[in-house]
Amino acid sequence: MRIYDISLTITQEIPVWPGDPPVMLERMTTIAAGADVNLTRLAMCVHTGTHVDAPYHLFSKNAATVDQLPLKILSGRAYLLHLPDCDQITAQALEQAQIPPRTRRLLFKTRNSRYWSSHTDGFQTDFVALSPDGAEWLVKRGIKLVGIDYLSISPYDDVRPTHEILLKAGVVIIEGLDLSHVSQGRYTLHCLPLKIAGADGAPARAILIGV
Repeated sequence: MRIYDISLTITQEIPVWPGDPPVMLERMTTIAAGADVNLTRLAMCVHTGTHVDAPYHLFSKNAATVDQLPLKILSGRAYLLHLPDCDQITAQALEQAQIPPRTRRLLFKTRNSRYWSSHTDGFQTDFVALSPDGAEWLVKRGIKLVGIDYLSISPYDDVRPTHEILLKAGVVIIEGLDLSHVSQGRYTLHCLPLKIAGADGAPARAILIGV
């Protein structure tokens, strides 16, 4: 058994979506300065780094918040699909990808992963994302969870349609995965977002377990 940590490390330099507040880590007390403990205060958007989107992110009326997401979807068998030459994940690309039947959790590894492995600075706007027709393809085939290796499942210049299709269908979205060190194949996924009451999303620690 091998465990792969597919979570991004939270730092003050981590890229965030344009307009979102940067991460702030403040050392409140330190042992070096004579305090009894080291104590840190953290401030950041809930969509920072590896995180989960809840339906409340786009819908307000009766939409589930992140603390209401079913853990049975966030943990279980998953398939990691490598699409190294894909500029956008469309329905056609998915149709040709030979995704195993009965797949319910699908993670996309794309050229986005190079940003994490090369420690590229700053937010990248040309990341690979899922097109609206790709989102519809996933919903029709019963996908319950989808994850991607950059900070949004949707294209940078049109963020709402893909998110809307997935979240309206109850598909859980994980964004900001670091899949640079993981190969295509079947794994067991465990992704646990922080249990923040009434939140539209939450940072998460995600791991894959391979045999």
